[in-house]
Amino acid sequence: MQRIVETLSETQEDSSQEAPHSTGDLSAPAPSQSHRRDSPNTTSDTQLMKEKVRWPQANNNTAWKQLDVDLDRVLEATLAGTAEKKIDSMTTIITTMARERFGTEERRGSSKTHVNQPNRRTREIWQLRREIKTLNKQFRIASAEERKGIQELTSGLRGQLCRLRRAERSLKLRKEKEVKRAQFIKDPYRFTKTLLGEARSGRLTSPKEVVEEFLKESHSDALRNQACGAHPKISRTAETPEEELDTSEPTWREVQDIVQKACSASAPGPSGIPYKVYKRCPMLLRRLWKLLRRIWTKGIIPASWKRAEGCFVPKEMDSSDISQFRTISLLSVECKVFFSVLAKRMTTYMVKNKYVNTSVQKGGIPGFSGCLEHTGILNQLIREAKGSKGNLTVVWLDLANAYGSIPHGLINTAMEHYHIPYHTRGIITSYFGGFKLRFKTAHFTTQWQDLEKGIVTGCTISPILFVMGMNLLITAAEKESRGPSMESGIRQPPIRGFMDDLTITTSTHVQARWILKALEDGATWARMKFKPRKSRSMVIRNGKVTSKFQLRVQGETIPSIEENPIKCLGKWYDASLTDRCNVSRTEKQADAWLSKIEGSGLPGKFKAWLFQHGLLPRLMWLLTIYEVPMTAVEGVERRVNKYLRKWLGIPPSFTSVGLYTRSGQVQLPLSSVVEEFKVAKCQLVMMYQDSTDEKVRKAGVTTRSGRKWVADTSVAQAESALKLKDIIGNPCVGRQGFGSTHFQQWGKADPRQRRDMIQAEVRHLEEERRRSMAVELGVQGAWTKWDMPKRKITWPEIWRLEPFRISFLLRSGRHPSITNKPPQMGYEGGPIV
Repeated sequence: MQRIVETLSETQEDSSQEAPHSTGDLSAPAPSQSHRRDSPNTTSDTQLMKEKVRWPQANNNTAWKQLDVDLDRVLEATLAGTAEKKIDSMTTIITTMARERFGTEERRGSSKTHVNQPNRRTREIWQLRREIKTLNKQFRIASAEERKGIQELTSGLRGQLCRLRRAERSLKLRKEKEVKRAQFIKDPYRFTKTLLGEARSGRLTSPKEVVEEFLKESHSDALRNQACGAHPKISRTAETPEEELDTSEPTWREVQDIVQKACSASAPGPSGIPYKVYKRCPMLLRRLWKLLRRIWTKGIIPASWKRAEGCFVPKEMDSSDISQFRTISLLSVECKVFFSVLAKRMTTYMVKNKYVNTSVQKGGIPGFSGCLEHTGILNQLIREAKGSKGNLTVVWLDLANAYGSIPHGLINTAMEHYHIPYHTRGIITSYFGGFKLRFKTAHFTTQWQDLEKGIVTGCTISPILFVMGMNLLITAAEKESRGPSMESGIRQPPIRGFMDDLTITTSTHVQARWILKALEDGATWARMKFKPRKSRSMVIRNGKVTSKFQLRVQGETIPSIEENPIKCLGKWYDASLTDRCNVSRTEKQADAWLSKIEGSGLPGKFKAWLFQHGLLPRLMWLLTIYEVPMTAVEGVERRVNKYLRKWLGIPPSFTSVGLYTRSGQVQLPLSSVVEEFKVAKCQLVMMYQDSTDEKVRKAGVTTRSGRKWVADTSVAQAESALKLKDIIGNPCVGRQGFGSTHFQQWGKADPRQRRDMIQAEVRHLEEERRRSMAVELGVQGAWTKWDMPKRKITWPEIWRLEPFRISFLLRSGRHPSITNKPPQMGYEGGPIV
């Protein structure tokens, strides 16, 4: 037998092919010959990214099943060698078979350039303009009698020119609408993101030499082999862990969950295989799992996993220079699945052993609404300092290229500090050792660049490694001073972090200077730099912002918030200590989004879809983080209602109850801005009350929304109503039978179920308010007296309906009579028959 049956039917290999791991990688000590980490196979530097395969549609189950069966048969017969060779051969066989069976996608710009030929009307316009120019020349040299005739000819030609241009302009607008409609139907969410997202555009014009020099400076580290050394405020090792890191082989459930939760639309990496292939091919996924287990046990990372190809994405409008672009790297899906398992286990290990204080660092830690909790605590601190005329100092720090500049030596020191097992450290060291990147532009592809510092964007293990490195700096600095005390009696930590975003909060500016000095020493020790010009400081004395005190970091002065506001975790902060400017900015942003949708050139029903799935989620984030009063939200909804009536073809007098009701005869899949605002604020109140972070739960954070409606009162009313339902029991509603619906009791519900119940109760109260408004309407509320089946219109149904049919459906439920006679003329408010 040529093949020796071992674990996963792995063929015996010659051990001399394995090369020992380099001693300089990640500043790690040289392992012994018996603990080899590098893969014996290599990847050619000249290998280009594989062509994208035109994979079948997700609903084509027959094609996927047949592909899975054929691949399993071929791979079973052909795979041989080490696990690293098998996984490389497997990806090659998959892409080869898929390319032969389904074909490849045509690359952008690869097709022949189509030259637009001028149409007949355009040629006539050119001809008329030439004739008019000729007549103008003749007019200047003509006699007085001839000029009158030339003027008549010119006037006639100009009239023809205007008619032709008007027709050509109409044709151009029709074609633009057709193109936009086709783009929307092809991918509505991408169209929405392009239309409503931040405007970023540009093409990289920097030459190849400049780009490669920039990449070399960004990824090279001359001190890579130099260890960070000892820090006086950081112990060599942390306390002994109570729970050890799970180093067993990846389980089938772990791999399956990671693949199923991954985005199917993610771009494939160098292997050319996206997540959806493993989602649709279970036998192929199980074979991948067996190979990952073998790689985990041996600790040898395939060389193909240490290659990443990426592109440049513009940061702003009209970007052209290399400094105006950021990089995005694409890695092999198999590599991301492997390190996702390790990242989840390391995150659990760090949290359970309390190595990461979740009151301080919430970035990269699941189970926390980090942005909202950090923002809510900071808002409450500023509100209390302003209301009690107290003192508070806040510093927002920005690290210069934090992800791309964190040294590998710091990562290695952090892993040793937190007792990461040697085998796991060897896997990570082998992965980052010899990692290479290259980037592709429209005109050239850069040379391979060695990753000597920083982490890779898109790598699944990088976030937790970055958190571990930053945690060393934060832990050393937070010992310098205590944080501010709140009116509830709880004392907050002096530093809060969300990945690389650091926020210092102290009672005095002197304490802030101590912490800044400790952070400066830690960053210098770790060979990292702050960016003072992008950082901000705010010193509140006696309830007012003052600029008497200056704060410095690494020798440079931190600008005051009075000079320039700052945006942190999605919210703007300024010297006014209020959200008045933010509320005004939110209203203007909502109007701008509505104007963009109106000018998109789409039919009205598609514009309504853009509002529901594009504008509303973006608007709700702004309404959630800012203290927006109810009157402002109602003003935004009135403007939204105006556009929705126009898009759906209904008159301005059509009541807003008909747009959002959930109990009417005709129900649209539209959500009210006011209702979603109330639900979001109540959810925010419940999130603060039920937070797993004790510092947040006991902080007494108040959610403000003006005087007209108070979120805390609404939550208390909903909770009382739900407790009353527990006492009453599960009654029958309408004609439904006893026990036909599940009754969830408040007393037996967990925190998540209680949040859902509170939100449902708030929606129920809002629907009761709308129904009471409908009862007061004589004609448009006549449906409240009908006893008829209700019709719930869905988005697929709306997309299929013609505009006039949508308008008729809405009018028929709100204007029952064709003549719309008032009650005094004998109309009794019955339905149309």
